[in-house]
Amino acid sequence: MTTAYLSTAYFAPISYYVALLAYDRIVIEQWCNYTKQTYRNRCHIAGANGILSLSVPVVKPDTPKCPTRDIRISDHGEWRHLHWNAIASAYGSSPFFEYYQDDIRPFFEKRYTFLLDFNEAIRQTLCELIGIDPQVEYSTRYAQPAPDETDLREAIHPKRDIAVTRPEMHLKPYYQVFAPKYGFLPDLSILDLLMNMGPESILILKDS
Repeated sequence: MTTAYLSTAYFAPISYYVALLAYDRIVIEQWCNYTKQTYRNRCHIAGANGILSLSVPVVKPDTPKCPTRDIRISDHGEWRHLHWNAIASAYGSSPFFEYYQDDIRPFFEKRYTFLLDFNEAIRQTLCELIGIDPQVEYSTRYAQPAPDETDLREAIHPKRDIAVTRPEMHLKPYYQVFAPKYGFLPDLSILDLLMNMGPESILILKDS
């Protein structure tokens, strides 16, 4: 049985879902210290003006080191409204936006307290929409993976090229609405793949 360790992620990138499909067992890390500027609270989508980063605001922890599982979502500002509008604007003309919008919109209408719970609800819904059923567990402590296990907790990161950190992943190009303007943009949020490829998303993940 193959095992991979992943961090929690907000509308995670395609490489994250490639891992969910490729490994027999997934351990999602919840005891790592929360750090900024990771996929834990942000995602990248493709809009008319290029790549757009969407970040979920979080409540500043009381201590410098706070486990990710204890991070709370901030209600400051109208980020839910802004994120949904950005997604609708980016993918409104994509082939499958109308098909999936009723599954995605509720995440911007319901208020979640903890970031981990929010991310996991998103992941579970997206796995169902794509048609994958990964065996997911949650870490009970911060652990070092065994030699035969794969640690992707820092490899899948907004500031790192997945082609460099995990060269065995060959993310397959697919149709993107704005490709004629910007060329193919790799490893965006899983939303980009789903909205553009719909039921064929799983085939892209398998080929990657």
